[in-house]
Amino acid sequence: MMTGLRSLAHEFLIFAIKEARACIFAGSFFALLFLSNHIPLFGLPRYDFLFIASVLIQIVLYATKIETAEEVRHIFIFHIIGLCLELFKTSALVGSWSYPEFSYLKIATVPLYSGFMYAAVGSYLSLAWRIFDIELTGYTRYLWSVVLCIAIYANFFTDTFLPDMRWILIALVFAFFWKTKVYFTIIRDTRRWIPLNLGFALIAFFIWIAENISTYLGAWKYPNQTQEWNLVAAGKITSWFLLVIICFIIVAYLKHFKLMRTKI
Repeated sequence: MMTGLRSLAHEFLIFAIKEARACIFAGSFFALLFLSNHIPLFGLPRYDFLFIASVLIQIVLYATKIETAEEVRHIFIFHIIGLCLELFKTSALVGSWSYPEFSYLKIATVPLYSGFMYAAVGSYLSLAWRIFDIELTGYTRYLWSVVLCIAIYANFFTDTFLPDMRWILIALVFAFFWKTKVYFTIIRDTRRWIPLNLGFALIAFFIWIAENISTYLGAWKYPNQTQEWNLVAAGKITSWFLLVIICFIIVAYLKHFKLMRTKI
């Protein structure tokens, strides 16, 4: 029994180490958020410091081969997707949240660093795919998953003027992926698996925790946080759940496309 417990503890430790590797950019980004409140920036706006530092981190991760060229491309895609959403959500017409601090490096109401918050999610998924040697079984047709991805992204824009379809979309996610299993390797040839929908929920929950830390550190503010910090509404977990699905489907599609290319 003790041997089994030691083996389980060892496997959990390796899992934690691999998770830390997959989170290297996300972890570095949140470290920057914390440090930027406590180090002298010599007149450089904090949001601009965060953008420049994030770019430098990406250069270092690529130069040291921690990230591949493919993964850097994924991060760029998520950065653009995030910026487009940010431009809409922070506009005067919508005002879902705001960036209260001054910035030179911005587009309209959005500091450029904000795209890296979405890129951090994409970076984690892309790195985890390689580090854990992820395989999917029972995955829905790629065409349908792409259509679902587009519908989810569109709902982030249309829910301001039309009925919010998130619960219908979440139901579709569970219907599309209820048979899908994620197989991954922690130690050598031992394969583990979890239901994909459970993976979505777990990632969304941890992003919500990270969001609370981010707003506390002043990365951005929701309307109810302008006077004093408050816990981010638990309902935001559903938003992150849907956003994780967008990121995952894009990574899965790109990995699938790359695999098909290598077979040609």
